Amino acid sequence: MRKLLIKYSSFLFIALAIMSIFSGMTVKAASENQKQFVFDQAMLLTDTERTELESLAVELGEETETALLVLTLDGTDGKDIKKYVEDYYDDEAPGYDQPFGNTAILAIDMEQRDIYLAGFKKAEDNLDNATLDYIREQITPALSEGDYFEAFSTFMHESAYYLVDDPANLENDYDYSGIADSRNEYIEGNSSNGMLGLLSHWGFQLIVSIVLAGIVVSIMVFQSGGKVTVNGNTYMDKRNSKIINRHDRFIRKTVTKQRKPQNNSGGGGGITGGGHSHSGSRGKF
Repeated sequence: MRKLLIKYSSFLFIALAIMSIFSGMTVKAASENQKQFVFDQAMLLTDTERTELESLAVELGEETETALLVLTLDGTDGKDIKKYVEDYYDDEAPGYDQPFGNTAILAIDMEQRDIYLAGFKKAEDNLDNATLDYIREQITPALSEGDYFEAFSTFMHESAYYLVDDPANLENDYDYSGIADSRNEYIEGNSSNGMLGLLSHWGFQLIVSIVLAGIVVSIMVFQSGGKVTVNGNTYMDKRNSKIINRHDRFIRKTVTKQRKPQNNSGGGGGITGGGHSHSGSRGKF
């Protein structure tokens, strides 16, 4: 009996040891905080498409440890879309493993045809403004054509590419090849074209020419003129001169108009009313 107990105790010890080894391993699990990822208020997706996007968000969420959310809106109650997304994050507290956690959001408003992408926490670092600009440019044609499922799935895939350490480990059939090169070309092209466009613009060249000409003429006038020795008192007889009459004459009235600055939320990231910083990109579709 004693030998039997020792035998079974040995088996139990080995089983517990194996279980403790596996329990110590890092295992990717479904989001503990976020249970829904697609909020189709504008009713743009079929039930099948919505289900597939939910599954994709769960799959990629496990790989990236980030909640990938899609919001479709049919109006924002008068709010700017950037402000709407910021308030959504403050009010709903999304996140992969905790409230106010790692989150990437794509929001579109069908009423104003606005699109806004935002990244919070880990997504703010990995999906910076320039990267979100690139992703927005990638999905805008599909949105304009009404292929919303394609646009939303591309948003999730492209975001996941930058949210993992090694994109080769992403376990799905999406073609991730060339994304990094395309993104770099996009960013380099926008920065270089912006500077070259400014330098080659005729208005900029005209302003530079006028400024340079003004500087040259001012130097020439300063160097060519002699010392002025005559002033207003030179020919005045102060003993006999006096004011005999005084009157005011209205000559002209000048009214200057200045456009009142508008308090519109700009593109890029910012800070929510609750103090959560984020990256961002906005546009039209």
